[in-house]
Amino acid sequence: MSHAQTNVRYDARAAHKVLGLALGLCGFLAIAGATAQAKVLAKVNGVEITDEDAKLAAEDIGPGIPRQVEGKARDAYILDFLIDEQLVVQKAQAEKLSETPEFAKRLAYLRDKALMETLLGKVAKEAATDAAIKQTYDEAAKNQKPDTEYHAHHILVPTEDEAKVAEKRIKGGEDFKKVAGELSKDPGSKDGDLGWFTKDRMVPEFGEAVAKMEPGQVSDPVKSQFGWHIIKLDEKRAKTFPPLDQVRDQVARYVVQKAQSDLVSKLREGAKIERTEPPADTAAKPAEAAKAAKPEEKKK
Repeated sequence: MSHAQTNVRYDARAAHKVLGLALGLCGFLAIAGATAQAKVLAKVNGVEITDEDAKLAAEDIGPGIPRQVEGKARDAYILDFLIDEQLVVQKAQAEKLSETPEFAKRLAYLRDKALMETLLGKVAKEAATDAAIKQTYDEAAKNQKPDTEYHAHHILVPTEDEAKVAEKRIKGGEDFKKVAGELSKDPGSKDGDLGWFTKDRMVPEFGEAVAKMEPGQVSDPVKSQFGWHIIKLDEKRAKTFPPLDQVRDQVARYVVQKAQSDLVSKLREGAKIERTEPPADTAAKPAEAAKAAKPEEKKK
């Protein structure tokens, strides 16, 4: 018998072994489901689909469901997915695809992935306590540096001459919002209203100009990479830290991500990892990628 034939036979045996474990697990889950009296939502050629199946499917495919699909429509979407999945599963079983080496490899991979997600889920649950969230929030509030927020309107035009025309009209007594609505080329601000912002959220030239102004003041033309601005400062105030109730979800996500990232980093430090090829310099480690935050884009 050739080496290749031996490998195929070994993989086939492995496939049967893994499949046997999977079927045993399915049997256990079926018993557990019966104990919990899962509600049957549909049957596909006699195979039951329960509310527990729908719950797992919602966790899996939920993020990919369009936001406008809500309530009963969302439930129907998930159930249709499970029905289609069961039809395909039954076809695959009829073709004995579960007995192939490829299936065994995929099943082993999915088992490892499920174990990873289960452990990280356990870490998340243990980390996101009220005490941990409150402590993290308090530390962030304590470390916030004093800053000033500005509320301003602006007019953005392509040339300095156009900016001078807008400036003349405003300083001649015309309403700023009216002139902005007629002349401004910034589609992101209705009637020129920029809302509240800190100096660092704006391009440098704009931020510097606003920081030197007083409420009610209208600027001379200010040039930036986007064009020419006429700015009116409406108000300014000391930046306050938002109350915990407003940012609780964000703080909880940070606590969870940090706990998971710390676990992975600790496991890496205590493990013997041998690579057959050196990693690319630009490849970020999973633990580092989890901590990375997308920087905010500068506004006009």
